[in-house]
Amino acid sequence: MGVETTQPSLLSRVRDAADLRAWTEFEAKYRDLILLYCRRRGLQQSDAEDVRQIVMMNLSSALRQFRYCPTRGRFRSYLGRAVRNAITRQAKIRAPGSIDGALLASLEGPGDDDVWEQEWMNHHYRLAMASIRETFDARSLEIFDRLLEGESIRTIAMRFDMSEQAVHKVKQRLRSRLAERIAEQIRDEDDVDD
Repeated sequence: MGVETTQPSLLSRVRDAADLRAWTEFEAKYRDLILLYCRRRGLQQSDAEDVRQIVMMNLSSALRQFRYCPTRGRFRSYLGRAVRNAITRQAKIRAPGSIDGALLASLEGPGDDDVWEQEWMNHHYRLAMASIRETFDARSLEIFDRLLEGESIRTIAMRFDMSEQAVHKVKQRLRSRLAERIAEQIRDEDDVDD
């Protein structure tokens, strides 16, 4: 997975409308983030899908001219604003009552950035865990999952017939790799090759 950092960034590649592979990768990478954020904001699944499609269509045009400028903000903020704008536009063209008026007010409130940021962090955690599940052995993953579920180190050590220190090592290895993977993902997201 570390190979990704040596390739041209995804944001640079999607500028080329003919690069269907980049668009497929982009859509796969951000699809769940957009959908889960929309659902968290109270949209029905079908409305969330509509918003996702609108965001992707708008981005397919906008990203051709997009130039990442770190002083103006991060891509995740840009994407978050694009999603909120699409939700607002959809709400205005839908039949009254289709999307709650309180939702529209909350999209403009100061707390909405926090909701987006939380969903963005959850998104990167999910991506990193999926990557880790491909590279770690099943036993280590089961131990880590049990720790995440709140099972005690002592119980896990007894269940897997290993020392508590060995459980701590598994936990530390997975936590370290998870942190590294999330950092790589964020770095890749913010790294645009011009």
